[in-house]
Amino acid sequence: MKIDAHQHFWQFNPQKDTWITDEMAVLKSDFLPEDLEPLLRQHQLDGCVAVQAGTSEKETLFLLDLAEKNSFIKGVVGWLDLCDENIQERLHLFSSYKKLKGLRHIVQAEADGFMLRKDFQRGISALEKYNFTYDILIFPHQLEEAIELVRTFPKQKFILDHCAKPYIKDEKITVWKNHIEKLASFKNVACKVSGLTTEAHWKTWKKETIKPYLDVVFNVFGTKRTLFGSDWPVSLLAGNYAKTVNLIENYIQQFPKTEQQQIMGLNAKNWYSLEN
Repeated sequence: MKIDAHQHFWQFNPQKDTWITDEMAVLKSDFLPEDLEPLLRQHQLDGCVAVQAGTSEKETLFLLDLAEKNSFIKGVVGWLDLCDENIQERLHLFSSYKKLKGLRHIVQAEADGFMLRKDFQRGISALEKYNFTYDILIFPHQLEEAIELVRTFPKQKFILDHCAKPYIKDEKITVWKNHIEKLASFKNVACKVSGLTTEAHWKTWKKETIKPYLDVVFNVFGTKRTLFGSDWPVSLLAGNYAKTVNLIENYIQQFPKTEQQQIMGLNAKNWYSLEN
């Protein structure tokens, strides 16, 4: 089973999608299942995990509806307000959707200390009951908070998105590396090798640019806690789908076939409890 463990769908709305700036013009379009499916087929990928890009229950329902209509969408990482005092009620309601596998909040846009807030942690504490993962979307300066979060909830499954977006463009690695090593010491955390090319110079990056960061991640997370994700369509800022897939598939040639299969899908199946 080969899975793209991280991609997005949206119907572009300039009023809502203000994060898509003019320099990201390629993203100012609708990106829907019919756009992704042929790309998956070209690379012998069996399916994908659709991840929220907006912070509303409407967004979650939009993705779940797409998943219901498209069997290749194996799972959804949605959004619910984890800080809501009624989060238990919302989780119970949404647990009836079998393709909802986890939740994510755009913590990279929040003030320092967000992951340590009592209301947020109350929401995190409620996820294990439903076997929901939590995807951690942060910048490197928030890694220390993430370490505290995963330490606090040792039975909760966490997945770090985009390797915490290292500062590849600025060639900064040391502080990020130290924090990644510490985070990886907690066995309830996996890491998506995704979204790295867009942290480099979009037009000029090469595989040699990305390799030091992949080396760090695979050295500490290994091949059983790393998941391939394309971050399509955001990845289009730095190259087409083939370029994104080839970067990771070429890098992991150094590992045995069985471990390559884990990275390219079996780990996603395991961590997200995906069905064939």
